[in-house]
Formats: sequence, structure tokens, C-alpha cells
Amino acid sequence: MKIQTETVTEKGLPLFRISKQGLFIFLCLLPAIILVSIFTYYPLLKGVIMAFQNYSAYDLMNIRFIGLENFKTIIADIGFKESLVNSFYWVFFSLIPQFLIGFIVALMLRRKFKGRGVYQAFIFPWAMSGFLIGLIWRWMLNGQGGVINDLLIKFGIIDSVIPFLADPTWAMVSVIVANVWYGITFFAIMILAALQSIPEDLFEAAKIDGAGYFQQLFNITIPYILPTLIVTTLLRVIWILNFPDLIYSLTNGGPAGSTHILSTYMLEKIMFGQNYGQAAAVGVIIIFILIFFSIFYLLATKFNKAGDF
Repeated sequence: MKIQTETVTEKGLPLFRISKQGLFIFLCLLPAIILVSIFTYYPLLKGVIMAFQNYSAYDLMNIRFIGLENFKTIIADIGFKESLVNSFYWVFFSLIPQFLIGFIVALMLRRKFKGRGVYQAFIFPWAMSGFLIGLIWRWMLNGQGGVINDLLIKFGIIDSVIPFLADPTWAMVSVIVANVWYGITFFAIMILAALQSIPEDLFEAAKIDGAGYFQQLFNITIPYILPTLIVTTLLRVIWILNFPDLIYSLTNGGPAGSTHILSTYMLEKIMFGQNYGQAAAVGVIIIFILIFFSIFYLLATKFNKAGDF
């Protein structure tokens, strides 16, 4: 964008003029700026304000500022504490298998073999909505006519039906397994793209020096794509924590709230409690958790130095 300046003799301050090209660029970006402001920044600001208000659908005539009361009520709720613990299990046990399996799949797809292009284009799970995935897995894990129970019985692995969605322990395992299946594709796509950017000369030189496969993996491959690994992992943590779709369609947070995470707990406050103030307070807590985690994660991984040889 070209910006021209000239001096204003009266006040002694520079006057900025935007050229026609700069004005054209600004006008092209203006619709996007307006849409993002309306649908992203305004709801975010409104949500933060609501977190400090008595804002309930049952008492719309009494909307007022109440300070930290919503936060105190939420933190004192046993359901919030359970959701906070569940959120940790949900993120940790979903992220690690997604990353490891996705990394292995990417390494396999990097090798040349017949039909590799077909496998590289296989992004079907990532293209589906989380809500639809939840419905599919809900049918598969059904205790009466579910295909998974049916296969396990036919192969002689189990003798009786497992109540995957009715038992609190099995329910949490079930939603995590479904989420792992969903997220593997993301890591595979992103890591494969990073792997294809590594110059082949590095591997050829390493082979000449006698480096084996694992030496190349830990001394060339991983250091070279480390920035991608750090960013994709961070993005996935953020998305998993803010991913209520799958849980809500699969278990609706049950049984007895055993699969609630912070984002589904927030939806519960909106849909059944009609308490937008408390739901907004949960949203603000999630934002602060993610901000502090992101800062700590980027500092711990030394992201600014990642990829340096």
C-alpha cells in the first residue's frame, strides 16, 4: 500500500494521504473487515460484557452488572470442576494418538508407492462435520444394534454387549476414540505437506555419511518440520478444547455429565439453564486458559528458534 505524506506548516504535523491504489485495496478488504467485526469481534466483546452481568432468559427485565458473581457461581459448581478435569483428559488423550498416528501416516505417504495419490487425497473424516461424526459413532456404539458390539461378539472378543454410551468410563473412552479418528487426518495432511518441503539433498548427504533411518528422522526430518509440528499441535489443542459438536451429538454430555467438557458445559448453561451470563463466564475462562497455555507452550517449545539448524 503506497502512502504519501506532506508537511502541514500550521501545526507542524505530517498529513497522511492514501493513494488510489491503497484506497482500492482498503475498499476490497472492507467487506471482510465488516463481516469479521460483526460475526467475530462484536460477539466476543458482547460475551465478555455478559460474563459480568445478570443475563438470564428467564429474567430479561433485570439485566444488570453483578461483577464476579457469575464466576463465583460457576467455580463453586461441582459440574464445572468435573468438566475442567474431563477437558484435560479429552485434550490429552485425543491429541497424543492423533499426533502419533497422523505422523506415522504422513511418513508412510511420503514414500513413493502405487496409488499414493489416492491415499493423499483421502481427507474424508476432516471434511465431515463434528455433529455428523457424533451421530455415526453413536449408531456404531449403540448397546443394542451397534456394529462395534456386533463385531466384537462375532470375533469372540467379548461375551456380552458393552454399554459404551451408558457407562461413564466407557462413554469418555468412546468420545475420545471418535475424536482421535476425526483428528488423525488433520495431522497427516499438515505433516505430509511439511515433509514434502524438505530438500532431498539433506537425506542423500546423510545416507552418504552412513546415517540410518532413525538418525535421519531425529536429526533431519523432525528438526526441519519442527515449526509445523509446534503450530499444528497448538491449533489442535485449541480446536479440541472448543469442540463440543462431537460430544453433544454422541453422548449429550452424559451419562450423568461424565463426558462434559468446558465447551459442552457452557452449551448446557445456554440450552437448558438459559443463563447467558454464566455461559459467557465459562467462555471467558476458556479464553484465559487457552491464552495462558499458548504463551507457556510457545515459550516451552522455543518456537522462535524452532527449525534452526
